[in-house]
Amino acid sequence: MTVTATSVDESDQVRQPTAPASRGTRLLRLLPAAAAALSGVLLYVSFPPRTLWWLALPAFAVFGWVLRGRGWKAALGLGYLFGLGFLLPLLVWTGVEVGPGPWLALVAIEALFVALVGAGVAAVSKLPGWPVWAAAVWIAGEAARARAPFHGFPWGKIAFGQADGVFLPLAAVGGTPVLGFGVVLCGFGLCEVVRLAVEARRTGAVRRPAAAVALLSLAVPVVGAVAARPLVSDKAEDGSVTVAVIQGNVPRAGLEFNAQRRAVLDYHARETERLAAEVRAGKVAKPDFVLWPENSSDIDPFANADAAAVIDRAAKAVGVPISVGGVVGRDGKLYNEQILWDPVKGPTDTYDKRQIQPFGEYLPLRSLIGAINKNWTSMVSQDFSRGTKPGVFDMDGAKVGLVTCYEAAFDWAVRSEVTDGAQMISVPSNNATFDRSEMTYQQLAMSRVRAVEHSRTVTVPVTSGVSAIIMPDGRITQRTGMFVADSLVQKVPLRSSQTPATRLGVLPEIALVLVAAGGLGWAIGAGVRRRRAGDV
Repeated sequence: MTVTATSVDESDQVRQPTAPASRGTRLLRLLPAAAAALSGVLLYVSFPPRTLWWLALPAFAVFGWVLRGRGWKAALGLGYLFGLGFLLPLLVWTGVEVGPGPWLALVAIEALFVALVGAGVAAVSKLPGWPVWAAAVWIAGEAARARAPFHGFPWGKIAFGQADGVFLPLAAVGGTPVLGFGVVLCGFGLCEVVRLAVEARRTGAVRRPAAAVALLSLAVPVVGAVAARPLVSDKAEDGSVTVAVIQGNVPRAGLEFNAQRRAVLDYHARETERLAAEVRAGKVAKPDFVLWPENSSDIDPFANADAAAVIDRAAKAVGVPISVGGVVGRDGKLYNEQILWDPVKGPTDTYDKRQIQPFGEYLPLRSLIGAINKNWTSMVSQDFSRGTKPGVFDMDGAKVGLVTCYEAAFDWAVRSEVTDGAQMISVPSNNATFDRSEMTYQQLAMSRVRAVEHSRTVTVPVTSGVSAIIMPDGRITQRTGMFVADSLVQKVPLRSSQTPATRLGVLPEIALVLVAAGGLGWAIGAGVRRRRAGDV
C-alpha cells in the first residue's frame, strides 16, 4: 500500500504542472486571433468622424505581424477576424432603420474579401520585400470589393480614412488605389522595421537588404506624398463662381421622411426663398446658381403641377438656375434624377443616377429576400433604373458635374464627370435615413478625397446635413449642422486641368492588381518547389 500511495503521489506531481502550462498554451494560441480583431477595430478608429488617420499604420503593422508566416487556413480565419473588427463598427449605420439583420449580413459578406486578402498577405509574407507585395494584395481586395457582389461596395477603402492625413496628396497621383497602397505599405513597412529590429537585438546581426526594403516601405509613401503636394491647388483656372448650397432639412429622421415628401420639397423651397430675401437685402452675395440635395423633390415635378410650381417659384425668387434632386417616373421606370431648373425656361437638363444602391434603391434577389422578410421588400416596392450617361450641367457658364450620394464611393463615377468637362463637382445626398450616425461623416470624407483626386471644388448639399463646401485641396471651408435648415454661399474656383489620377483612371489600380498577382504567383511557385524538394 505504501508503494502504491507513493506511485500515485509521484504521478500527481508529474501531472500537476502540465495543467497550467496547457492553459497558458491555449491563451497564447488565442493571442493572434485577438490581435487580428483588435487591429481591425484600431483601423476603424482611424476613420471619420475621428481625425486619427495615423492609427491605420499600427493597425496594419499588427495585422502584418499576425499573418506573417501563417498557413493559408489560419490566415483566412485571422483575416476574417480583422475584417469583422473593422467593418462591424464601420458599417453599423446600415442597420439604423432596418435592424441588425442587413447590417450583420453585409459585414459577414464583406469580411470574406478581407479573409481572402489575409490568406494572400500570409502567402507573400515569405517573399523578399514582402510589404510591397502585401500592400498590393490589400488593394486587389479593395478592387474586388468595389465590383462584386451587386456592382460592388467600396465603403471602407483605406483612402477614405485619410482625408486629414499626410498621405492625402497621393490621391492626385493615382486616385484611391495609390493613396490606399501608400498607407498600407507604410503600415506593413512599420511591421517589418520592428521585426528586424527585434531580430537584430536577439542575434546581433542586421540583414541589410531586408532592412533597406523595410525602411523604404516606410519612407517612400511619405516622401511621395510630400512630392505630390504641388498637384494640390485651389487656384482658379477658369475664373470663379458664387455657389449656394441649400439644406432644407426634413420633418423627422429615418425612413418616415419619405411619407412626407411634400414637406421636404416645401422646406427646400422655403430655405431658397429665405436666401433670396437675404440677397435682396444685401446680406449675402447673389449666387450664380443654387444646388439642392438628392430627394429634395420626391414628388415628380414632371407629373405633378403643384410640385413644379413650388420649384419654379423658388427659382424665380432667387433668379438663378437650381439643380433639384427628384424622383421621376418615365416610361414605366423610376429614376433618381437631378433636374436643372432655369428660372425662365423651367427644366432644361437631367442626370439619372447610374450607380444605384442595392437594397436601398433596388432589391437584388427579390423573391429570396421576400421569403426571409416581407417588410424588406415593401421598403423597396419598385426598383430604380440606372442612368447611362455622365451628368454635367451648364449652370450660368460653369460646368458642374453631378455625383449623386452613393456614387461618390465609386472611382469611375466621379472621374467620368471630370473627363466629361466638369469644372467643379456637386455630391447631392440624402442622409436622413441614417439619422445622426457616422455615415454622414464617412461620406463627407470621401468627397474631400475626391476633391484632391481630381483637383476640383466639391459641394455637398444634403437634405438633413452635413452639407459642405470643399476646396480642391480638400479643405472644408463651410459646413452646416445636422437636422437644421441652412444655406451656404461662397465664391469657389473653377478648374479644368487634370491630375495624373484623372488622366490615368483605372490604370494604377490595374498595375497594383498585377503586382499582387505576381507576388502570389511567386509565393505559390516557391511553395510548390519546396514541397517537391521535400518529397525528393
